[in-house]
Amino acid sequence: MAPLLEVSGLRAGYGRLPVIFGIDLTVEEGEIVALLGLNGAGKTTTLRAISGMIPVMAGTVRFGGEDITGAHAERITRRGLLHVPEGRGIFPNLRVDESLRLAAALAKLDGAEVTRRVEEAYVTFPSLERRRGQAAGTLSGGEQQMLALARALIWRPRLLMVDEMSQGLAPAIVDRLFEIVKTFRDNGTALVLVEQFVTRALAVADRAYVVEKGEIGYSGSAAALAADEEFVRSSYLGAEAPGTELAPVGASSSPSSSDGPAPNVGRRDLMTDVNVSLPPALLRGLEERAEREGLDVDEFIRQALEDTQRRKGEERR
Repeated sequence: MAPLLEVSGLRAGYGRLPVIFGIDLTVEEGEIVALLGLNGAGKTTTLRAISGMIPVMAGTVRFGGEDITGAHAERITRRGLLHVPEGRGIFPNLRVDESLRLAAALAKLDGAEVTRRVEEAYVTFPSLERRRGQAAGTLSGGEQQMLALARALIWRPRLLMVDEMSQGLAPAIVDRLFEIVKTFRDNGTALVLVEQFVTRALAVADRAYVVEKGEIGYSGSAAALAADEEFVRSSYLGAEAPGTELAPVGASSSPSSSDGPAPNVGRRDLMTDVNVSLPPALLRGLEERAEREGLDVDEFIRQALEDTQRRKGEERR
């Protein structure tokens, strides 16, 4: 049986400048794969190229037996491959419940299924239920990451790629997030984790890849890599001492660091961050309609959700 995700000879970058050179990797159904390496090695660029966020210069990407090389991000999302980027990609002015209902609406779920999956998300993330009426932008960093994962849980993707899930978070929150990662696997979702905290990633992963200067330097068992103490503590990755988590050697202290040039900063950047975990064409359409009506995009989405709820209520009566 073919792998769920098969990447062969992937070359991608920004403008005419490649960042990754011939990346080969696979992900099987229901497995967790750790994608590790220094900042600047090419991890984020790899995810962006796979998910359609940046163009592919060479190579192929196959998902579920279909060639998706160079496909639009919306098509890739609809196929069941979701990408939670650095920055989490939330709408800061939407309430938690609105954010989850928006994810359900974009996944085209019916009314009963919307309610069931939103409640399922609250069971998995109890702190979000306690803050369901709170604006997403006022949540803590850990809660915002939980919201991003909760949206993905509602979609029930076949493959979820998460970029720097634990960045800037307290160790107790990181522990909770890694426990939730196991929940995704239990539900049949495969995962690719780009993660700086190597020992925690390797503890949950089945296999691991290490990216070095845009190429795969290691491919194999996560357990075998975790058992190689010298390698884990090497200058490639850094390590975790008992009771202490250390950032990788050479890692940036900036919470927004990545291995490629960031998109233009500003309102459009918000759409860029969100469009991989939520369909980009729909989000662009929402933004354009909001501008035509003279509304902030978050307010426009809120009003649209309220109108949908009102119509459903009228239909039930």
